[in-house]
Amino acid sequence: MTNSPSACPLRAAICFLSLWLLTFCFGTTAVSQDQLARQTIDKTDADILYRSGENLTDYMRERCRLDVYAPESKKAFSTVVWFHGGGLKGGNKSVPEELKDQGIAVVAVNYRLHPKVTSPAYIEDAAAAVAWTFKNIEKYGGSNQKIFISGHSAGGYLTSMLGLDKRWLAAHDIDADDIAGLIPFSGHTITHFTVRAERGIDGKQPVVDDMAPLYHVRDDCPPLLLITGDRELEMLGRYEENAYLWRMMQVVGHPDTELYELDGYDHGQMATPAHPLLLRFVKKHSR
Repeated sequence: MTNSPSACPLRAAICFLSLWLLTFCFGTTAVSQDQLARQTIDKTDADILYRSGENLTDYMRERCRLDVYAPESKKAFSTVVWFHGGGLKGGNKSVPEELKDQGIAVVAVNYRLHPKVTSPAYIEDAAAAVAWTFKNIEKYGGSNQKIFISGHSAGGYLTSMLGLDKRWLAAHDIDADDIAGLIPFSGHTITHFTVRAERGIDGKQPVVDDMAPLYHVRDDCPPLLLITGDRELEMLGRYEENAYLWRMMQVVGHPDTELYELDGYDHGQMATPAHPLLLRFVKKHSR
């Protein structure tokens, strides 16, 4: 059979129409899936008081609150407890945009701040919030075997303290080793500068005591992902502190400590590019 001149344009038109229909169908499907993805996480509860008891002060009632964001159509999901930064002196809870709609829950926590309180009140609040998450996340459909802790700057310090120094969670009958992973963003690994200031110690004087994550290095702590900004742009020695924690975890034989330095990003900027690393780490340790 030979092709007539008049048949060729007709076949071309049919082929073009077929391709257009396929593209339209698949394109519509892709858009629909993308729209569904954007709907996978919603704010399900806000301003939950996570501390209880007769000794609650007005300030505790104000600051000891958290928000829960969770997938509505998924079960046994992972959860990231997120502590805000601010030098233990400022800041407020919020869910990073990069962690929304990722098929995980995010528990965003407020805690009491200096100078209204002093150390270890910040860590006690953080421990109470994590304990609340362990005891309540299943009500939202999450798994209490997939709870990760993270935060930026002061929030990173709180993360490391809770995961390495077991006494804070033990006060709530929670074993710190049940945390699925620790992901401090540019957190102090020496004693926090605000804690040092409370003791009259200069901010440039490094201290490693029982209020320093480095003091509690151990080989059996949860998986640990350390992320900082560029060492030349970071706050005083922040990369080197984390590098030393990484080294000491190797020395004691911890099997799963990673360290990332984000070139070109300063202390404040490093959180945004760090979130994909967090998500990859959560996925790896949620299997």
